[in-house]
Amino acid sequence: MGKWLGMCAVVAAAVLTSGAASAQSGFPSKPVHIYVPYSAGGAVDILARTLGEVVSKQWGQGVVIENRPGAGGVVASQALAGSAPDGHTLIVVASGHATNPFLYEKLPYDTFKDFTPITLLASSPNILLVKADSPFKTLADMIAQARAKPGSLAFGHAGNGTSTHLAGELLKGLAKIDINAIPYKGGVPAINDLLGGQIPMSFNNGPESVGQLQAGAVRALAVTTASRASFLPDVPSMAETVPGYDTEVWWGLLGPAGMPADLVEKLAHDFVAALNTDQMKARLTKLGASPIGSTPQQFDQKIHADYEKWGPIIKAAGMKAE
Repeated sequence: MGKWLGMCAVVAAAVLTSGAASAQSGFPSKPVHIYVPYSAGGAVDILARTLGEVVSKQWGQGVVIENRPGAGGVVASQALAGSAPDGHTLIVVASGHATNPFLYEKLPYDTFKDFTPITLLASSPNILLVKADSPFKTLADMIAQARAKPGSLAFGHAGNGTSTHLAGELLKGLAKIDINAIPYKGGVPAINDLLGGQIPMSFNNGPESVGQLQAGAVRALAVTTASRASFLPDVPSMAETVPGYDTEVWWGLLGPAGMPADLVEKLAHDFVAALNTDQMKARLTKLGASPIGSTPQQFDQKIHADYEKWGPIIKAAGMKAE
């Protein structure tokens, strides 16, 4: 996440000062629908709704958030792929968009050809959590026990192929430890079992971890990004103990394939402007996330990079969608 945040200000300035005036005149001419591939109340839903509030004021036009959960984002993505490329139908996807081709035997769309990247909106580290009274005080403590007693430890995660599952598999590979992955139907059930003592640790994303951390019910051993998170400055990064470790969960905005270049430019401009408002910054901070606001080209590169990075790991672990 560090390199993305480092370029945020430069990218935002470039997009905000670009020729947005050349975009198709009259857009939006009707309410803009933004699909959310997950249920209401989660991090992606909150992000999309807050963005919708801000850009609707900019446009003087309504923004409708449609929750279309199912199959790790596949249901909503398929609906978007079949929509008109006029900018009035968009989707906020999570980082799983880049890894779904490896988790599902056959997708009803092409991950790259059927979509238009607009901007990488925000990112958040995943966090390795233990109970507040856990004997593990540091990541090194946990790794030492895992090496001393292979297979004796397990971590919870939000489901097969999710970013939290991948975070654990990356740790297993880089730290050369044998720990068991326990899938749950979402991150919150994993935290509940962590609190109940059924599992010794859990990988969770920032938004679902912040409240438990603030309440003192859990303790963070490490964040998964290469550098420390701004909202958890006292928590080490994984890379401080396991060199080369770096992963995150991100959220980005896509449109269907075939959108005119000037319309894509306008949408990128407007959503980057929204990300830079005090309202969005405050909401993202509460979610344990950081704004990015990339160019369309940089978002496209990010999707391809994650596809290349995680494909071999997913195949090696034999992961399949639940």
